Amino acid sequence: MTKSELIAKIASKYPTLYLSDIEKIVFTIINVVSENISKGNRVELRGFGTFGLKELKARKSRNPRTGATVFVENKSIPYFRMGKKLKERINR
Repeated sequence: MTKSELIAKIASKYPTLYLSDIEKIVFTIINVVSENISKGNRVELRGFGTFGLKELKARKSRNPRTGATVFVENKSIPYFRMGKKLKERINR
């Protein structure tokens, strides 16, 4: 589901809300979650899941094309961990 599909779904479920207001709400939620994750904060939405950053340590790796050893620096990757209620709903 894309952002625009999500906005359309919410609009169909709540026809009394203006589409522009729904767009602002969705974009605000995404921006707040993104800002907090980029600052290294964890964002927990009870019953849904947790967003956060995972730190990967620097390491030696191998270039698959040349076979040469390369050094990969530290980096952060975003993660999402499902909440218990979401997991139960999926695994019915």
